[in-house]
Amino acid sequence: MKTLAIINLILAAVIGACCCYQILYLLLRLKGAGRKFTAKSMCRYGVLIAARNEAAVIGQLIDSIKAQEYPAELVDIFVVADNCTDNTAAIAAAHGARVWQRRNTTQIGKGYALNFLLGKIAAELPGEKYDGYFVFDADNLLDPHYIAEMNKMFSSGCQVITGYRNAKNFGDNWISAGYGIYFLRESEYLNRPRDYLGTSCGVSGTGFLFSTEILEKMGGWNYFALTEDLEFTLDLICKGEKVAYCSTAIIYDEQPTSLRQSVTQRARWMRGLMQIMARTGRSLLRTLFGVGSFACYDMLVNSLASVLMGLGFIMNVIMFGVGLINPEQASGPVIITALTALAGTYLGLYFTGLMTLLTEWRRIPAKNSRKILYSFTYPFFMASFMASLAVAMSGTVEWKPIRHTVAVTLGELDGKR
Repeated sequence: MKTLAIINLILAAVIGACCCYQILYLLLRLKGAGRKFTAKSMCRYGVLIAARNEAAVIGQLIDSIKAQEYPAELVDIFVVADNCTDNTAAIAAAHGARVWQRRNTTQIGKGYALNFLLGKIAAELPGEKYDGYFVFDADNLLDPHYIAEMNKMFSSGCQVITGYRNAKNFGDNWISAGYGIYFLRESEYLNRPRDYLGTSCGVSGTGFLFSTEILEKMGGWNYFALTEDLEFTLDLICKGEKVAYCSTAIIYDEQPTSLRQSVTQRARWMRGLMQIMARTGRSLLRTLFGVGSFACYDMLVNSLASVLMGLGFIMNVIMFGVGLINPEQASGPVIITALTALAGTYLGLYFTGLMTLLTEWRRIPAKNSRKILYSFTYPFFMASFMASLAVAMSGTVEWKPIRHTVAVTLGELDGKR
């Protein structure tokens, strides 16, 4: 019992010490702190979409891009139909995108698809010059002001920008709602304060913009880890670049509703983190300790905190179980210690989820009753990361496409609020 209490105390102290700076993040978000920009010029953009069997949703994404309140002649849409077995390519072309098909069963993943797409643009459209490139997933929908809002920051000198990530199927079940809260918290309680303080934000999979200048500086798109977004972010930080955040550029995406699919996806995230640590660990440590990069520290803490919390959660569950099956021993203190630690973890996660829901309430496309209900299930969603960690550590994780079926319009999302 004493050993369990000491381990819990040490874990709590380590996590608290590493993450205490996020109290400042919380206060800045509650204050509404953020930077404001006005457009300095109207830039020209290429839109990059990597799609694999996305016939059900890709048309809605392209339509939302074409409906932007931004000059259409300054936005070109490019799609790579990556190892598709359906009519994704035909639908994307019918909606007005320039489409290339890719067939490669050995180099699998979004990073390879984006590299292929950028290569095709450079080789076949050498006369076309773009100031920057947007990256979207096929299941995304854009608010009509999305590109105009991003352009305000981009034309003011921000080289890499990520936007506000919302869930278009938040109210489906506790899993999709868990994702929704997770990404909203990342947007508003991590990226927004980071941007205000002048440190780097993190690119989160989809809904981001980078300049052609940055692409050239990075030596092209060479990010092929299972989590190419984190790999891109950390490479930028190691080279002294920053990711900015635009809270008024709203993007919606579809979240998994199946626990099995969710565990598989998050196992890929964790396995990708392991890949990146193995490949670039030395560079990260040089940046962290040699340069004293707070941005590098911040990204690593947020990436690893869930692992530490997960280990503590697993340990307390095991000890609780041991206490139950050994009634002949003095198991009462063990059970109480484990339950206290688990309750504290639940309340901490509930608080972070509740704060996110309260500040983003009006922006979430779901019934109020479901928002209230899923505030209580958010800690269980975060706890399910432990199953993903176990799968990731098994070493059998590979990139697999997520099936998307939620084909809705922005008008239908507005009706859910």
